[in-house]
Amino acid sequence: MPRSSKFISALGRPFASLKVKVQGFMARRPHRSFQLTRRRDYRRSLQLPGYIAFTATVNKTLWRNRKIFLLFAAVYAVLSIVLIGIGSQETYSTLTSTLRDTGSEVFEGDFAELGKASLLFVSVVSTGLTGAPTEAQQIYTVILGLMVWLVSVWVLRNVLAGHRVRLRDGLYNAGAPIIATFLVGIVFVIQLIPIGIAVLGFTAANNTGLLVGGVESMLFWFVAALLTVLSLYWTTSTFFAMVIVTLPGMYPFKALKVAGDMVVGRRLRILLRMVWMLVVIAITWSIILLLLILLDSGLKQLWSAIEWVPIIPVAMLLLGIATIIWSSSYVYLLYRRVVDDDAKPA
Repeated sequence: MPRSSKFISALGRPFASLKVKVQGFMARRPHRSFQLTRRRDYRRSLQLPGYIAFTATVNKTLWRNRKIFLLFAAVYAVLSIVLIGIGSQETYSTLTSTLRDTGSEVFEGDFAELGKASLLFVSVVSTGLTGAPTEAQQIYTVILGLMVWLVSVWVLRNVLAGHRVRLRDGLYNAGAPIIATFLVGIVFVIQLIPIGIAVLGFTAANNTGLLVGGVESMLFWFVAALLTVLSLYWTTSTFFAMVIVTLPGMYPFKALKVAGDMVVGRRLRILLRMVWMLVVIAITWSIILLLLILLDSGLKQLWSAIEWVPIIPVAMLLLGIATIIWSSSYVYLLYRRVVDDDAKPA
């Protein structure tokens, strides 16, 4: 073969490899942008329990293994307090006293205390009762969050496989794919940029009075909705990629590819499950924290000597830990349902 032909062949080899990859991608993904896709080409099976039934399944799974998860939550709580800290009781007391002084002018009647508690709940959740975290605290937060995710997935994977599980083994073995998981997490954060742009746009538009009404307001909400849908579309598969990347020998971008293939044809149904997870978390936080705020206010009005006891900051820490463990379990069990559904004979 002449040298020129060898040179042309070597030059075209990368493009040929890229062409094969593109053809494989197009074969796996039947939908084409701006083209009508036939339902028979993208509809895929996904047999799942109802929303409440699946939530009950997650709760039962955690309850059956409550010993290891409660011990894990205790370990995480200690590490979080030592490395990151908890919310400031002084900040909470200041918010409470400020609302107590001004609330009587805003809330009246039988629901006055509930109204004050609701406003305090919004303030507490939005501020977290903490100041600006240091760089070290931010690093510890990321590391601990990744470890909670990895250990929860590792424990559930081994429990469902019928293995005897100890927390010690999970803490020692689950951290192996932490770098790969971190890289997938970076992709997840990048995919949230459109929602971040929508939030920044809302703040700017609200300050300038653009949202008062008219065509400008309608156009803004339309663009904000498109940006939100774009982020939700992307992150639906990335949730599964966070689970897939924990498999032995799995690489981050391969996990993203596999997760993308899994959700093709059923992305909306999986997305609705994720939205339901967020709704359950929001309702749980609202009920528990509102009741605790009312209880804390009543107790400290009766006994001022316990004003220093950080009931709400500790409750927020425990709720945060429970939320991470529960949401990790929810996503993993949903992922397993999808895998099991794919494994069924056609």
